[in-house]
Amino acid sequence: MRIDVISLFPEFVAQCAAFGVVGRAGERGLLSMHGWNPRDYAEGNYRRVDERPFGGGPGMVMLIDPLRAAIRAARAADPAPARVVYLSPQGARLDQAKVRELAGHARLILLCGRYEGVDERLIRAEVDEELSIGDYVLSGGELAAAVVVDAVARLQDGALGDAESAVQDSFEDGLLDCPHYTRPVEHELGGVPEVLMSGNHARIAQWRRQQSLGRTWQRRPDLFDEAALSKADRKLLAAYRAELATAGEGAETGSRAASEAVSAPAADGSATGGAARGD
Repeated sequence: MRIDVISLFPEFVAQCAAFGVVGRAGERGLLSMHGWNPRDYAEGNYRRVDERPFGGGPGMVMLIDPLRAAIRAARAADPAPARVVYLSPQGARLDQAKVRELAGHARLILLCGRYEGVDERLIRAEVDEELSIGDYVLSGGELAAAVVVDAVARLQDGALGDAESAVQDSFEDGLLDCPHYTRPVEHELGGVPEVLMSGNHARIAQWRRQQSLGRTWQRRPDLFDEAALSKADRKLLAAYRAELATAGEGAETGSRAASEAVSAPAADGSATGGAARGD
């Protein structure tokens, strides 16, 4: 995948992409990054890229022509069609579904604004979509572009050491991830839930599913559509809630209920070992 970044500070995004999973994706040829500075396409001795807004008010607005020339140069650098994305607070909220969609493109051109933003006429003429990474304001689009690059790069085939890592991440199935534990088994901060030490893969999968359901219900109810859950999921969630009410919110929840659920039939006679949505 090729990603071109239009920015007054293209080296910033390139540096963010030089480490970890994204850096390894670049080393393996799965991702190539290219920066384009609109100042290189500006005219005059000062190479201006901004001007005061019509109508008055504070701040500056980025000029059309330097940005347009940079975008066109980026398009011409590779024959593959490119989707132009403007990182903007006015854009749709970035989520994992959108990340998967973007990861399917052969090329992306990420446009990073500065100051008060970009002349609206440039957006209408050259931009395919606007994206926001959250309801807050940054000094420029570079940090948002780095977020997009990281999220998209890790979904490229071969970017992760284990492809299952991406499948199990938060938001991949609409839920938050379950809690994770590693060595040592015993620590002054607590122990590892017994179910994870059982070697019973069905029980472990059931526990993880229940934790994902419970955490999403507690922490991100906006993601939660209880009516869309399967009968097995609803039973797991009910058990999670019951144990939470008994143990208190700070206590470990779900391990006993998940163990019981995987070995006992549901009230309607159906098996509860599956983790898939839908009846």
